[in-house]
Amino acid sequence: MDTLSYKTISPNAQSVQSEWVLIDATDVPLGRLCSVVAKILRGKHKPTYSPHVLCGDNVVIINAEKVALTGKKFTDRIYLNFTGYPGGQRELTPEVLMKKSFNKHLRPGMHPLFLRVLKGMLPKNRIGRRILENVHVYNGPSHPHEAQAPKAIDINKLK
Repeated sequence: MDTLSYKTISPNAQSVQSEWVLIDATDVPLGRLCSVVAKILRGKHKPTYSPHVLCGDNVVIINAEKVALTGKKFTDRIYLNFTGYPGGQRELTPEVLMKKSFNKHLRPGMHPLFLRVLKGMLPKNRIGRRILENVHVYNGPSHPHEAQAPKAIDINKLK
């Protein structure tokens, strides 16, 4: 038996092929959308996944203002921030974060609600912070990443 044919292949930063993916968020529940996006960002859908290598794809999410939240989550869910100072605990709702996403001073592609939800689904370390840079979220149907030719996928067909 040839034992050389059973080598385990471990990916490194040079051998990883990163693609661009386009996802439409119209009428999709926020948590279900972000869990699929987190899997794509980490690269867990690829056979060459390795947890210590940045092997995921770049994701462009369009129509973010049309994302669905069931029940009263849009107004009743509370996200907490702490500034580090006494009395510095801040409460934010998805409604407030959605309004902040329309702020013209915010960098394009940075949607506070989606980034908050995705950050909780990624590793809490250096590679998790680098992975979060690969997601670009836009409120409308247009985006400036046409040159990368993103491949449109339907998240309802992915597992």
